[in-house]
Amino acid sequence: MWHLGLDLVPRKDFEVVDSDQISVSDLYKMHLSSRQSVQQSTSQVDTMRPRHGETCRMPVPHHFFLSLKSFTYNTIGEDTDVFFSLYDMREGKQISERFLVRLNKNGGPRNPEKIERMCALFTDLSSKDMKRDLYIVAHVIRIGRMLLNDSKKGPAHLHYRRPYGCAVLSILDVLQSLTELKEEKDFVLKVYTCNNEGEWSQIHENIIRKSSAKYSAPSASHGLIISLQLLRGDMEQIRRENPMIFSRGLAITRKLGFPDVIMPGDIRNDLYLTLEKGDFERGGKSVQKNIEVTMYVLYADGEILKDCISLGSGEPNRSSYHSFVLYHSNSPRWGEIVKLPIPIDRFRGSHLRFEFRHCSTKDKGEKKLFGFAFSPLMRDDGTTLSDDIHELYVYKCDENSTFNNHALYLGLPCCKEDYNGCPNVPSSLIFQRSTKESFFISTQLSSTKLTQNVDLLALLKWKAFPDRIMDILGRLRHVSGEEIVKFLQDILDTLFVILDDNTEKYGLLVFQSLVFIINLLRDIKYFHFRPVMDTYIQKHFAGALAYKELIRCLKWYMDCSAELIRQDHIQEAMRALEYLFKFIVQSRILYSRATCGMEEEQFRSSIQELFHSIRFVLSLDSRNSETLLFTQAALLNSFPTIFDELLQMFTVQEVAEFVRGTLGSMPSTVHIGQSMDVVKLQSIARTVDSRLFSFSESRRILLPVVLHHIHLHLRQQKELLICSGILGSIFSIVKTSSLEADVLEEVEMMVESLLDVLLQTLLTIMSKSHAQEAGEYVSCLLSLLRQMCDTHYQHLLDNFQSKDELKEFLLKIFCVFRNLMKMSVFPRDWMVMRLLTSNVIVTTVQYLSSALHKNFTETDFDFKVWNSYFSLAVLFINQPSLQLEIITSAKRKKILDKYGDMRVMMAYELFSMWQNLGEHKIHFIPGMIGPFLGVTLVPQPEVRNIMIPIFHDMMDWEQRKNGNFKQVEAELIDKLDSMVSEGKGDESYRELFGLLLLEKIEQETWRETGISFVTSVTRLMERLLDYRDCMKGEETENKKVGCTVNLMNFYKSEINKEEMYIRYIHKLCDMHLQAENYTEAAFTLLLYCELLQWEERPLREFLHYPPQTEWQRKEGLCRKIIHYFSKGKSWEFGIPLCRELACQYESLYDYQSLSWIRKMEASYYDSIMEQQRLEPEFFRVGFYGRKFPFFLRNKEYVCRGHDYERLEAFQQRMLSEFPQAVAMQHPNHPDDTILQCDAQYLQIYAVTPIPDCMDVLQMDRVPDRVKSFYRVNNVRKFRYDRPFHKGPKDKENEFKSLWIERTTLTLTHSLPGISRWFEVERRELVEVSPLENAIQVVENKNQELRALIGQYQHKQVHGNINLLSMCLNGVIDAAVNGGIARYQEAFFDKDYITKHPGDAEKIAQLKELMQEQVHILGVGLAVHEKFVHPEMRPLHKKLIDQFQMMRASLYHEFPGLDKLSPACSGSSTPRGSVLASHSPVSPESLKMTHRHSPMNLMGTGRHSSSSLSSHASSEAGNMVMLGDGSVGEAPEDLYHHMQLASPNPRYQGSVTNVSVLSSSQASPSSSSLSSTHSAPSQMIASAPSSARGSPSLPDKYRHAREMMLLLPTHRDRPSSAMYPAAILENGQLPNFQPALFQQVIGACKPCSDPNLSVAEKAVPAAPSSWSLDSGAREAQPFLSAHMGRILAPPVPPRSLLHGHYSLHFDTFHHPLGDTPPALPARTLRKSPLHPIPASPTSPQSGLDGSNSTLSGSASSGVSSLSESNFGHPSEAPPRTDTMDSMPSQAWHADEDLEPPYLPVHYSLSESAVLDSIKAQPCRSHSAPGCVIPQDPMDPPALPPKPYHPRLPALEHDEGVLLREEADRPRGLHRKASLPPGSTKEEQARLAWEHGRGEQ
Repeated sequence: MWHLGLDLVPRKDFEVVDSDQISVSDLYKMHLSSRQSVQQSTSQVDTMRPRHGETCRMPVPHHFFLSLKSFTYNTIGEDTDVFFSLYDMREGKQISERFLVRLNKNGGPRNPEKIERMCALFTDLSSKDMKRDLYIVAHVIRIGRMLLNDSKKGPAHLHYRRPYGCAVLSILDVLQSLTELKEEKDFVLKVYTCNNEGEWSQIHENIIRKSSAKYSAPSASHGLIISLQLLRGDMEQIRRENPMIFSRGLAITRKLGFPDVIMPGDIRNDLYLTLEKGDFERGGKSVQKNIEVTMYVLYADGEILKDCISLGSGEPNRSSYHSFVLYHSNSPRWGEIVKLPIPIDRFRGSHLRFEFRHCSTKDKGEKKLFGFAFSPLMRDDGTTLSDDIHELYVYKCDENSTFNNHALYLGLPCCKEDYNGCPNVPSSLIFQRSTKESFFISTQLSSTKLTQNVDLLALLKWKAFPDRIMDILGRLRHVSGEEIVKFLQDILDTLFVILDDNTEKYGLLVFQSLVFIINLLRDIKYFHFRPVMDTYIQKHFAGALAYKELIRCLKWYMDCSAELIRQDHIQEAMRALEYLFKFIVQSRILYSRATCGMEEEQFRSSIQELFHSIRFVLSLDSRNSETLLFTQAALLNSFPTIFDELLQMFTVQEVAEFVRGTLGSMPSTVHIGQSMDVVKLQSIARTVDSRLFSFSESRRILLPVVLHHIHLHLRQQKELLICSGILGSIFSIVKTSSLEADVLEEVEMMVESLLDVLLQTLLTIMSKSHAQEAGEYVSCLLSLLRQMCDTHYQHLLDNFQSKDELKEFLLKIFCVFRNLMKMSVFPRDWMVMRLLTSNVIVTTVQYLSSALHKNFTETDFDFKVWNSYFSLAVLFINQPSLQLEIITSAKRKKILDKYGDMRVMMAYELFSMWQNLGEHKIHFIPGMIGPFLGVTLVPQPEVRNIMIPIFHDMMDWEQRKNGNFKQVEAELIDKLDSMVSEGKGDESYRELFGLLLLEKIEQETWRETGISFVTSVTRLMERLLDYRDCMKGEETENKKVGCTVNLMNFYKSEINKEEMYIRYIHKLCDMHLQAENYTEAAFTLLLYCELLQWEERPLREFLHYPPQTEWQRKEGLCRKIIHYFSKGKSWEFGIPLCRELACQYESLYDYQSLSWIRKMEASYYDSIMEQQRLEPEFFRVGFYGRKFPFFLRNKEYVCRGHDYERLEAFQQRMLSEFPQAVAMQHPNHPDDTILQCDAQYLQIYAVTPIPDCMDVLQMDRVPDRVKSFYRVNNVRKFRYDRPFHKGPKDKENEFKSLWIERTTLTLTHSLPGISRWFEVERRELVEVSPLENAIQVVENKNQELRALIGQYQHKQVHGNINLLSMCLNGVIDAAVNGGIARYQEAFFDKDYITKHPGDAEKIAQLKELMQEQVHILGVGLAVHEKFVHPEMRPLHKKLIDQFQMMRASLYHEFPGLDKLSPACSGSSTPRGSVLASHSPVSPESLKMTHRHSPMNLMGTGRHSSSSLSSHASSEAGNMVMLGDGSVGEAPEDLYHHMQLASPNPRYQGSVTNVSVLSSSQASPSSSSLSSTHSAPSQMIASAPSSARGSPSLPDKYRHAREMMLLLPTHRDRPSSAMYPAAILENGQLPNFQPALFQQVIGACKPCSDPNLSVAEKAVPAAPSSWSLDSGAREAQPFLSAHMGRILAPPVPPRSLLHGHYSLHFDTFHHPLGDTPPALPARTLRKSPLHPIPASPTSPQSGLDGSNSTLSGSASSGVSSLSESNFGHPSEAPPRTDTMDSMPSQAWHADEDLEPPYLPVHYSLSESAVLDSIKAQPCRSHSAPGCVIPQDPMDPPALPPKPYHPRLPALEHDEGVLLREEADRPRGLHRKASLPPGSTKEEQARLAWEHGRGEQ
């Protein structure tokens, strides 16, 4: 019950017991019995105790309640009788009477009153019966015509009983369900008919045996519906518990014969007669007869007895019985049982007559009498008809015969036995016997008044046979018990009359007969007749002289026991001792009453002599005589039963003396066997339980001898359970008599005799963990201790002869108490028992502590005793049952009222004893620090206040002795860790600990070290409490790791506890392994590894490490760490360890291990080059508010995200980890009100890593898979950028005032490390000017161009020139149509130069970079010309034309430009001349750049999932999307925005794709919580929801944004970085429009590339596009969340060339006809789109391009061909609906594009857009095919990213501008490396392209 929070409450007679009023032993027994009754409530006990002191048990009878519900589909059409009975298949006989239900032809009861009352109770079934193979058998007899379906057979008015059918149900099959159900359950019994009427009597057996040939089913649904219920208990109990059953006219159906228990008042006189069979002659007929038997019961005078025949219970008795008729059968077998309840006074002289008739089926249908038989019920000798089969003679007769004079046939022999008795019967009588015919019946008598036993009749009529008395008495023991108990009183009277008649002659025989009868009543079957015997002795017994003979015979038996070899009769006499004494005492009382007390002395002396004989028998040595042993055992068993009889004749003291003498005469345990031991103790136990022992006078006499025997047994550890029972009874009696003065003396006696031996016994039992025995003896010990008072304790302590004895006693009792609390002897729900135990212990300890102090403190100080005492006190206070804080207030109040807080009592005692120790305290330092600390951690303020100062005491004593308290410090810290982790301690304890100790330490000379120590401990406690709270709750991995790291560092750095530090290293490692953070697990384990040296120093066993050398442990750790690095795909970290191990193996010449580790290292290099790795996101999290755990409070961290985890997913994870936290809606640093408030605030945004390994990233030929690792590992610095306008914003060219605020975060440790997140150590804020931003953008673009061109020059990229085409087109086209011209307008302007004289050097640098870009483009065009495919020549021509336009536009700034274009002049500039200018990026500039800003120097190309700030601005340009027919009033303005192009050739392949959006397609949003497109920086929730669209968008575009909200979203899906999902299995591209190619042709950028500029990372919008929430923070960028980097640097807008709309490269199009444009297969809607040319005012920022394909927007085909990362030719951006801008052109999704190079369609309007496409790792959109190196391998599948779709926002006014909602996050995709299955050449080529592209 404890798990329900309930306690077991001891009750007596349903009343709660007061534990103070009863002994502890009784309380224990009550708990035990309550517990057993709870356990057995589901399975009732099958037995009941008959009465106190008896060992035999009464069986509980079972009863079946049966109710007939209906006879379904009864098609008989005649009245029916249904007989139910119980049948035992194994014995082949019926065991119950029959229950009869009479139904009418409609199936209802014939008696209307019986409706719903057709039920019976089959009674008195024993447990043995329930195990028999029982069946319920139902026989159906119809009453009607002879043949059911033949109306001719017999007239309608005559009705015969005819067999119809039978049904059976197995009891064993349904018993289980009936036992469990405990209510009525319905069953259907299928009725079968007999195929041959001659076998009717066996039909039930045939059905049970499944002899299906002998029966058949008339109908599938023909059956009886009955309900059954199993009931248990005697009839009175059944009536009491089930009154409803008896109110339904229940038919009691009894068992045939007597039940197992015959009750004295149960009067029965039933004769059961079975009509077995008959054999009759045919009588000259051609066919056999239809025979009906009619039976009557007739009295001696010939009168037919009324109502003496019962066909079955449930129907009234009748005067005649008609058997059923078997058709055409001369040898019928009936087997029908009839009950004859004949009155006892009519039984003698009555007889049965059976008349046999043939039932004709002719017209008259007469029943013709042809014979009869008869049988008397009693024989001439007075015995009843025996239980047997009887063959009766059949006498012939006819209808004219008369039976009026029954004497005519009664004189005839009825059967063979009768004939033998009267052989001379005259043959001329009226009735002639038919010798060939016979008739068989069987009878069974169940009568309490009639007997079938001749010997019993002879005894009762002994006077008729005076010469046979000896023989008759001798034969009595052969009479069955049933017959004896039926005539018990008559037999006893007869015996005592015979005894009085001749005592000497018959005395011994009568004595033996009396012993036989007495012992018969000990049988369980007749146990209930004992009260009959008692009543007889008290009221009917009249043998006043019998006592003399009984005593004489008894004494003679005892005296003979020493000599006789056979002692069966003596043992029987011993067993009958109780009733023999009852007869003796009652006889003496009758004699005394009759003679006025004569012969009293003779009687007393005869009893004395009898006791001498008893003592003599017991004193005999029985070890060599088993017979004598049984005699002694029988005597001892019966001996306690005579005390009550003796008390009627003697005083209490006299009887007690008799008993003491008898018990004293028994030999000691040494001289008797074990079985005799048990009997002796049982006799003592019954003596203690007897009424005699309840008198204090007798106890004074008996207690010493009882205690003596128990003491001997306990010393030898024999029969412990019996001894404990005796002790329990003694304590119970003593407790109830506790008011008497004698009790003090008795307790003193028990203390002297028992206390020591009890303690010793308990220690032995507890060492063997025998729970039940321990419970018994604990209750005895507690009973004794509770009875003891001051005097007893004083005597006890004074009686010890020496201090050693006292010490031994104290150690014993303390040890027992300790074990008592450790072992939990009493179950948890025994609260009453546990509290009482605690109360007794604390009281005893208070008595004993003074003795301890007095005897063992000064010179006799004994550490062992004191230590035992302290351990006991600590255990006591920590007991779970005493922790009142965890229980209900009501229970707590009750306990406090009764006992007080016993913890406080013991704490005072403990403190007092500690103070008494004096200088000996030092012996308990540091041993008792842990235990005392455990006490102080108990959540009881008073206990804490008492105990905490002890630590000051300990520190003081150690300081005095050693000059420091290092031991106290070390032990306290060790124990504190383990105890707090177990759940002990709390915040208030931490405060109290510090407060109390600091107050004490203030006065000390060593106060400084003390204060430092206490402060350190309280800080440790703070961390331990945080750690525990995290671990015990359902806390997340991050919290647990954070707590563990925090605690680990504290142990290492602040208190230098190396062992604890190592423990927490392993705990942290296990946490990481559980979360599958293998890299972090490896770094964690590395901390331990680094503490070890490569030395042979032996190390002890520690944690899970075996004893081993330091070298072995370090080697094992290295191997494990390498394995974890491998599982975490951090092979680069594992390689140095491989080398370290290799070095060790080499030095030891262990070449086998060396080979293994070298192979391992090699496999790691392979893995780096071949296996996919995802680049993680990084997030900055601020935890503000006092509600956070200590280690997080008001700190900021950077966290390494999980695979595929984007910002919105991370934010959701953090909010779920801290459900109480509120996400802050602004990026600003919180003020003090937030820092100090009692709440939790989270501030989250994504950050960009700044790699440390710049050298690797700047190397040309390093594969991208290698670089990828160094971009995101070993990173300690991170940054994020926020664009803002300083000063007035130039509406014509906003780049003049666009600044970048760059924050750099430095962590305490590099990521990855021992945790997935580390605290921010330092933050730096830098502002980047517009000019510096432009320099960085152009410089980075130049770097990219150089890298890509270099790849083609070195033939690293084979075959496909499209990547180069796209990149060149993106830069040149952008420059022609605006591009770098915007920078010219902004920074080369005279006004700007005048106002910023200090920028002259930077302006010159920008000019140099622009010149460099022209040089690079020239080289690029030369390379392009060399490799271009013939079909792509027109494109090349267009590039050259546009390059000339670009050069011309810059000519007036740089006059020498026309000399630098090899592509235009036809000459080819050597590769080296261009690449010589490939300058590395400076670290200084690196510091300034944010990956999302327009000035991101490194351009890491990584994706952050979302933020509510301007994350979008940095991730990618917002897609400029135009809906169907949405060209507004200001096309010039709109187009102006779209013309931003890249001024810097270094700026490799940034594709700024501005596509016109069909209103049928929208961009997906990843989360409603945060957005990659939101206002400043990557800050989460930086704008209110109302402003999250694009707050700074001009009003005229607002409507377009609102329209955008209505568009459906794409479903996010991943796309491989190397292979787009759209490639078919054969390596071909799927069918889609050629025009699509121009915006999806290239691969996406890798996820992260620190070498790329910020311009590669984010393309802000055109003027008025950068925006914060409002005002100064304007400038909302149109940045696609999917862009990894910027492709087109900002260029001032330029006017559109005339004829822009009509210039197209139509020659590249397949002639597809003029069908209307159709959307490609992946669009969401199939409606046609009218192509719309791009507007010159499209908001395309030079900071980034907007990629409609990447953002998932529909495009009308106005799209550019540029590429951001040529190292990823296979990764296609997800495409949307892309259509050509010319109305005359249309492409169908099902076109098959077969050529190896897809033609690319350009229009002049597209050139403005080309550079705005920025391909990057695809986020969650469908990716179309693109032109890639064909590879037969299927693309590796990447798991999908979580995303949250959200509709974009639109703003639209006048000219329609559709732009993606600024606040919308995007699901990004990770970079996927080349699969290992590719060809070597392809792998090398693509890896190289990938690496070059990253540059």
